[in-house]
Amino acid sequence: MSLEERAKAVAKNIEGKVQEVMGDITGNQKDKIEGQIKQEEAAVRHAKEDLKDLAKDIVDRA
Repeated sequence: MSLEERAKAVAKNIEGKVQEVMGDITGNQKDKIEGQIKQEEAAVRHAKEDLKDLAKDIVDRA
C-alpha cells in the first residue's frame, strides 16, 4: 500500500467535493461536473491501491 497514493486520492476527493459544492452554489454546471469527475478519479485511485494490497497479500501467503 502506498500511503502517498492514498493521500493523493483523498486530496483529489476533497478537491472534487469542494469544486462540486462551489458549482452548486454558483450555479456553474461545469464546475459541478468537474468536481464529480475528480471524486470518481479518487475512487479509482483507492480501488487501484486496494487491488495492489490484495495482490501483495496473495503473494505473501503463497
